[in-house]
Amino acid sequence: MGFDQKISQSVNNDHCLQSRITKSILISYVLIVATMFLINSDIDIISSSSALSSSFGFIMQKQAHQEGENSGVNLQLSIEEEENGEENLIPPQNVTKEERMAWFRKKLPKFEIFKSSYKPSSASFHLRVLSFLAQNCSTFFFAVWLSPAKNFGEREFITFDTLLKVHPKGCLLILSRSMESKRGYRILKPLLDRGFKVQAITPDLPFLVKNTPAESWLEGIKSGNKDPGSIPMSQNLSNLIRLAMLYKYGGVYLDTDLIFVKDMSQLRNAIGAQFVDLDTKNWTRLNSAIMIFDMKHPILFDFLQEFASSFDGNKWGYNGPYLVSRVVGRVEGKVGYNLTILPPSAFYPVDWNKIKDYYKKPTTDSGTTWVDNRFVELIYGGKTYSLHLWNKRTRDLEIEEGSVMEKLFTHYCLTCSNFTST
Repeated sequence: MGFDQKISQSVNNDHCLQSRITKSILISYVLIVATMFLINSDIDIISSSSALSSSFGFIMQKQAHQEGENSGVNLQLSIEEEENGEENLIPPQNVTKEERMAWFRKKLPKFEIFKSSYKPSSASFHLRVLSFLAQNCSTFFFAVWLSPAKNFGEREFITFDTLLKVHPKGCLLILSRSMESKRGYRILKPLLDRGFKVQAITPDLPFLVKNTPAESWLEGIKSGNKDPGSIPMSQNLSNLIRLAMLYKYGGVYLDTDLIFVKDMSQLRNAIGAQFVDLDTKNWTRLNSAIMIFDMKHPILFDFLQEFASSFDGNKWGYNGPYLVSRVVGRVEGKVGYNLTILPPSAFYPVDWNKIKDYYKKPTTDSGTTWVDNRFVELIYGGKTYSLHLWNKRTRDLEIEEGSVMEKLFTHYCLTCSNFTST
């Protein structure tokens, strides 16, 4: 039985979906009047959240009477929108810069990601985030998913599953248009049924970059006079959204190809090194798959400024891991930048060119010993918070019985089953 089929069977009817969606909508709109004066200024999340919490009881009492009413927020995606996500953001290959820009200008009106999905644009998204954060979260986690919901598979789900097993009192927000849908609800339902605080919200890119250095970049892209590059635009927009979210709300950003093995709620203003020099022990490259920052940390402003001023859509990673490496390299150690660089063992204990071995079944006694040692090192060594799975390299690999991955998933996954092959 496939992953989508297993999850679909857990949904009895669409009433639960409508109830949850309507509840989120009501929380946002009931509070608009009370908090409107805060919207266009820099908001203190903690003080705003406490005010929001006091309104929850009233909202819950009224929710049952408001089922099915039109809220004005576009939550019901068409089948085409739900299936396609932002797939059409992939530019044509082997064309000139001028041809690519002409293609982009033609397609631009159809790219929903560049538009605000809310009216008024700055109210709904912001209030929905604040109402989500008002749930007494021990840690605020968020991810970005700009692909179709149909592409969100078991490997991606494992990221959220293990995250919430290790951080059961945390809150997880998925910024995704395609996941804020019936299919997305069905995917997340096993976690919701266990009481975890999880929600998908359509991102509002214009609001996120408003009053940041990246605002001018977005206007330039939307004008059609800036080259989007040959790299899929969704990759670079994901880089931008994570930086802007961290800047405006703080928290922990995470990619969707990780497995979590250790509580990291005590970490602050931290980013992980992917490579270090073996002689000097100094980092040589950072990675942005996990980033932990306080709201308005000065380096986040620098990240956004670097994105806007040096954007290059033709080089893989240039606006992501290489960007954070460039900026940290310039400001590390300067006064006012309270920053922790964690060693590769924290988030990237296994490099992409070695990860395949962790999916293989041992065939010898020495192989079994190696698997056991790697497993013990990862979960009991005390140095690792998460393991990056490098999904682009491993998505099609089977998790063989007796492998390191099989042991990790069995140990940490709450809802997974039948994910191995013999």
